[in-house]
Amino acid sequence: MTATAQHYEQLLAPIYEWMAGGAEAALAAGAADLAGLLPSPGLCLDLGAGFGMHAIPLAKAGFEVIAIDSSAHLLARLQELAGSLPIQSICGDLLDFPKHLPTGTKATLIVCMGDTLTHLSSPVEVDRLASLAYAHLEPGGRFLATFRDYSQPLQGNRRFIPVRSDQSRILTCFLEEQGDRIRVHDILHEQQGDQWTMQVSHYLKLRLAPEAIRQMFADKGFTAQIESAPRGMLRLICDRS
Repeated sequence: MTATAQHYEQLLAPIYEWMAGGAEAALAAGAADLAGLLPSPGLCLDLGAGFGMHAIPLAKAGFEVIAIDSSAHLLARLQELAGSLPIQSICGDLLDFPKHLPTGTKATLIVCMGDTLTHLSSPVEVDRLASLAYAHLEPGGRFLATFRDYSQPLQGNRRFIPVRSDQSRILTCFLEEQGDRIRVHDILHEQQGDQWTMQVSHYLKLRLAPEAIRQMFADKGFTAQIESAPRGMLRLICDRS
């Protein structure tokens, strides 16, 4: 298990739905993220699917979805929320997605939402993802991703980010520049009876300039553009000729 996968499984996965404001709010936000951006329904790969924030709206929009994530915990919750929707959940590395496609089949849509791109271990892996996406999309297919721009790291007190809190739980994020990576520290306080406990864990994210990411996908043959997206994200839209 990678350090990122271990971080999610041990600290973030059990609270991820809470972080997103609960299932109903998260699914509504996921549907809004995709509105107006979808090709005609077909086979879709959701890379880093989590608990289904985007996979479930995609299935409701008529797509047959293969949802891949490294967290068995989150995928189990996805299946609970999905019910009978046409979603296949696979626990594994998102870069292994080609082996999960039916033989001789290409996808109409590949999505990699949240901040999943920056979870990859190196720019080489991002470049590999671009190549794989182009090779396994149908002509006219689309690759969609959202990501955060860490190329200009926050400074001083702005590095402390309150994620969410309620009467019994507080999650704070602290960002620390580390060369071509950003070290993300998640600090979780939870009330247990009359005591408060603290868990701290960290993992690394890539610092890639948005134009560098766009160029990687353009170099593979995509028509690629980047635009603003909700929740402080940027959106990468890549169309395959």
